[in-house]
Order: sequence, then C-alpha cells, then structure tokens
Amino acid sequence: MSILNRAEMFNRKANNIKSKSNEVIRSLKIKKGYVICDIGSGGGYYTMRFAAEVGLDGKVYAIDTNKAFLSYIGNQITENELTNVETMLVDKKVKELPIGGCDLIFLRNVYHHIENPEEYFREIQQFLKPNGRIVIIDYKKSNKFSFINLMHHFVKEEDIISIMSKAGFKQVETFDYLPNQSFNIFQVKGYSHLY
Repeated sequence: MSILNRAEMFNRKANNIKSKSNEVIRSLKIKKGYVICDIGSGGGYYTMRFAAEVGLDGKVYAIDTNKAFLSYIGNQITENELTNVETMLVDKKVKELPIGGCDLIFLRNVYHHIENPEEYFREIQQFLKPNGRIVIIDYKKSNKFSFINLMHHFVKEEDIISIMSKAGFKQVETFDYLPNQSFNIFQVKGYSHLY
C-alpha cells in the first residue's frame, strides 16, 4: 500500500472509527481567528476540521515528518481552495512556527514517538501565545492483543502529566470519553485557565 493510500485510509478511519471527533472539536473550544498547530497531522483529518473552525482569519499549520502525507494535505488544500492552511515538513523538531503565535498546539497519537518529551515541550513552549494550550491525545495500553501494545505505541497518562509538569506545564483539563486514548490539555504554569 502506498503512503498516499495510507493517508486516505487514515482519513477514512477518522471518519468511521473516530466517532468522538465532534466531541473532541467541541472540547477544544476553538474560536474564529485561532492559530492552531497540528503536529503529526498525518492524513490531515483534524487539520481540515481545524481549518473550518478557525475561519478565514485563522491559520492552521499541518506539521509532519512525512512528505507524502503533507503532499496529500497540500492536494486537499488546493482542491478545497483553502487559504488558511499551511503545510510544514519537519525533521524531529518543530522550528519554524511564529514565536508566541499559537493558540493551540495539537498532538494526536504523537507523544509516544517523541524521544525526549520534556526537552521537546520545553522547546515548543516558545510558540504558544499567553494562555495558549497544548493538547495531547495518545493511546493507552489495552488488555487486549493489539498492534498498539505490540509496537509500544502507548503511554501512561500519569507519565504524560508528570513530564509535562517537569517541562513547565500544568494540566488544565482532562477528558475520559475516548475509550482507547487519554486526552489532556495543558497550559504553561503561571497563566490562567481562561481561553
């Protein structure tokens, strides 16, 4: 299966399996004009959802290490004549975002791939606006035999919270309606919860 076919498959899975995606969007309380960074954008399902939510005055950065996925998103941008989405190819670290420019940094099923999460989140903190938020959704270990367990593509929720605290963040919200994933929202310590 080609990489582009996999990107299309991911988006189909997003439409079918991620029946809770509307709840995820509501939980994020996105406002028109927001700047959102979708790190590990994959096939772009949430990128496109975010683009609709932020409107023409907002901006969405689709960020990935996979050129083919970003090419697929680029085609979606062209086909849908979107002016508020930009793709960004990165090596392992995000470097080219506007300093202090992001309202929301969104990582879905990415955290378990990050080699040194404490350092990683300390570095991307610079891209957040005051009261900006980091959203981390990641797989939980299941009791069943699965690819996720086999490949260790999961992380304990308490480990995420602990590392984020060490990186300078506080947990401001948590949601438990995703059966196979933890869902936490963080802000830089010292900022208020208001957004």
